[in-house]
Amino acid sequence: RFSSRRSSCTGARARRRATMGFSFLPVMEYLSRRAFHAAGLCPHTVTLPRDPGEGSGATTIHYWAPPGEPRLPPLLLIHGFGPMATWQWRLQVGPFSRRFHVVVPDLLCFGGSSPCPSSPPPSESAQAAALAALLAALPGLPATARVAVVGTSYGGFVAYSLARAAGPARVGPVVISNSDLLMTAEDDRAFLERAGGEWASAADLLMPLDARTARRLMELSFYRKQVTSMLPDFLIREGVQNLFSDKREEKIELMKAITVGTDGFQLTPLEQDVLLVWGDHDQIFPLDKAFAVKRCLGENVRLEIFKETGHVPQMEDPDRFNEVVLDFLLASQKSPNQHDQ
Repeated sequence: RFSSRRSSCTGARARRRATMGFSFLPVMEYLSRRAFHAAGLCPHTVTLPRDPGEGSGATTIHYWAPPGEPRLPPLLLIHGFGPMATWQWRLQVGPFSRRFHVVVPDLLCFGGSSPCPSSPPPSESAQAAALAALLAALPGLPATARVAVVGTSYGGFVAYSLARAAGPARVGPVVISNSDLLMTAEDDRAFLERAGGEWASAADLLMPLDARTARRLMELSFYRKQVTSMLPDFLIREGVQNLFSDKREEKIELMKAITVGTDGFQLTPLEQDVLLVWGDHDQIFPLDKAFAVKRCLGENVRLEIFKETGHVPQMEDPDRFNEVVLDFLLASQKSPNQHDQ
């Protein structure tokens, strides 16, 4: 009996060691890359022009796009504060690429892109300026081409900044998903209270380094239970430490540099057609903020509320998200009040 029990325990330890050798990150990356490649997108890197005041070192943007010159209207997909642009947009690139030349960049400080230069400060306006430089550097994209833009969460801040700075002659219809452009310090405090009051700052929660915090972030981000949230603690801990340790200090500075909610930011209407998308169970940016943002963005704004959906409707309800966004973008292209290409 002793010998049999020892053998059983040894076998259990061996199975655990084998399981510990498995990481879900390569699986996530494989699924994401497969979706991007299937959509005809390839990885690229572009070096941006450097301002003399930026100091030494080149600033590069890593992005996914079809090879060659655009044969379809350009569409820019801007990710949020999650660690992987490919994971956030993997369910969109296939349907969208049938009608658009899809470009998916890693924002500065994320993925394969450079950290933000020290000057200008790494605000969402600086991110927008980097994306404008990326568009100017895209092979075969005319300087007069109008680019449709979709941004989610923090990416919505950047999308708004880009649309306002570039104007309707360069940036066409804009989709902003679950992005509180009226966020205040009080909203940050309310978010931490909804999370349970255990975290001192939003950065501690949005960039988790332990399994408990990661599970709580998933609960706040998704309305529907995620398979990854049911993984063992050691797998989640390994995953988040790999994902959120990359450029961690730079990302914390990025959060501090957000101008939304400060005296340096004013939400003004956009001239472009705007689709505002919001999950009705969003616990990061609650639904009531959607109506306030809509009132401030002007007359050309349509609000689409996704039921039984949290902070990332493009991941929780991708079929509806893709249909609603594509219908909006294609209708805006045909609208007679749009600027000519």
